[in-house]
Amino acid sequence: MDSKTRSIKKYTFKKPDLTRLRELASHVTNPRKFQERHGRLLDLLKVKVEDGILETLVQFYDPICHCFTFPDYQLVPTLEEYSFWIGLPVAEGGPFNGLEPNPKTATIVEALHLKPSDLVHPHFTIKNNLQGLTAKFLYQKASDFAKAKKTNAFESVFTLLIYGLFLFPNMDKFVDLNAIKIFLAKNPVPILLANTYHSIHYRNIQEGGLIVCCAPLLYRWYASHLPKSVFSKENTGKDSWSERIMPLTPADIVWVHAGTNTEGIIGSCGEFENVPLIGTYGGITYNPTLAMRQYGYPMKGRPDSLSLSKEFYLEKNDHASLRMRFVQAWHSVSTAFGMPYTLPRLLSSTVPEIPLPLLPQTKEEYQGRLAEAEREIHRWKKEYQKKDQEYEAVMGLLEQEAYNSRKKDVIIAKLNESIKEKDAALDRMPRRKKKRMDLFDGPHSDFED
Repeated sequence: MDSKTRSIKKYTFKKPDLTRLRELASHVTNPRKFQERHGRLLDLLKVKVEDGILETLVQFYDPICHCFTFPDYQLVPTLEEYSFWIGLPVAEGGPFNGLEPNPKTATIVEALHLKPSDLVHPHFTIKNNLQGLTAKFLYQKASDFAKAKKTNAFESVFTLLIYGLFLFPNMDKFVDLNAIKIFLAKNPVPILLANTYHSIHYRNIQEGGLIVCCAPLLYRWYASHLPKSVFSKENTGKDSWSERIMPLTPADIVWVHAGTNTEGIIGSCGEFENVPLIGTYGGITYNPTLAMRQYGYPMKGRPDSLSLSKEFYLEKNDHASLRMRFVQAWHSVSTAFGMPYTLPRLLSSTVPEIPLPLLPQTKEEYQGRLAEAEREIHRWKKEYQKKDQEYEAVMGLLEQEAYNSRKKDVIIAKLNESIKEKDAALDRMPRRKKKRMDLFDGPHSDFED
C-alpha cells in the first residue's frame, strides 16, 4: 500500500493510579480460581506499559479503514484477540448498548454482598451527571471483606473496582453506573474494543488529546504482534519507538497466536458488512476482513478494493440514530467465512482450554510450585520406567515367539524331507508302486501276473 506523509499529533493516554488495586490483588487467595471467574484481570494489572509506544502506535491510526496502517501492512485489534488477552468470552446476547435500565438497588447489593443502607449518599452519589459509587467506599469494603476472609464478597468488590478504575477508567476515584452495568452483565470484551477504537478515532478527528481506554490491554495486544527484537537491549538505545517500528516488514510481524479463536470469527452484524461496536462514549464499526492474516488466512484482496464502512457516532450527537441500528444488528451475527448463526449462542469463546499459568506471587508460592513440578517429574519418570519395562517384556515375548516359530519351521521342513525320502524308497518296490498307481489310475498291464 502507498505510504503517506503523516503529521505528528500529540496524544496522551489516561493512566489511572493502580497502586491500591495492586495492593488489593495480593489478598486474592486463589489466583487460578479468580482467573476462572473473572479472566486475566490480575495479569493485566501487572502490565507495565513502555513509555511512548502507544503514543507512537496511534500515529498510524487510519480513520478510513479503522485500523493501524503501516507502510507495508495493517494491524487490527479484534474481538477474538481482546477476548484472548482478557481471558473472557464474547458472551451470548447483545452487548452493552447504554439503553439498559439502571440496575435495581437490590441487584447491586446482592452482587457486591452489601447492605441496602450502603447505597446511599455519600457512598452512592452523582459525579459529572453520572451515578456511581465512590472508590474510597469500595476500597474500604474490599479491605474489610479481605480481613474478614469473606472471599466471594472481597472478589466481587475488588473486581468492580478493576472494572470502574482500570478497564473503563472514566473518572478518577469513582466507579460510574456504566461500569456497574458492564460488571453485572459480565460481557466486557465488546465494550473494551469499542472504547479503544472510539477514543482513538475521536482524538484523531480532534488531531490530538487524551485517549480514554484500557491502555494496558491495548499495549498487550500490540506488543504480542511485535518481534522480540523491538524490545531487545540493542533497540533500547534508539531515540524513539518510531525508529524501532518503521523498519518492520510483514515478515517480522507475529501474525497469529495459538490461543486465539480463528474459527467462529464475528465478521458482520445485521445490515452492516462489518462489526458495529457500542462503547460508553458512542459507537464505531471495525473491519475484521482487514485482519485475515491475524486469523491465519490470506487477504481476499487489496485493502483499497475491499468494501469497508466507517460508521461513527458520539453518545450525545447521534443524529442518524446509529445506536439503535447497531443494537438491532447484533441480533443477526455472521462469521467472517459465511457461516451465519443467530443469537442466542456463545459467539466466540477464545479462552484456551488450558489456561496460562499465573506467575508465583511469593517466594513460598514459587517454592511450592517448584516442589510440585519436581514431584510431577518424578511421577512421570516412574511411569516412563514402568512402561519401558513393559515394553522390554513384550519385546522379549515376541522374540521368543519368533524363535519358537523358526524352530518349528525347521522341524517341519525336516519331517517333509523324511517323508519324501520314505516315499521315494517305497516307490522303488514294484508291488508298492503298483498299488499306489492302481489307487489313482486303475490296474496297469505291466504289473499283471
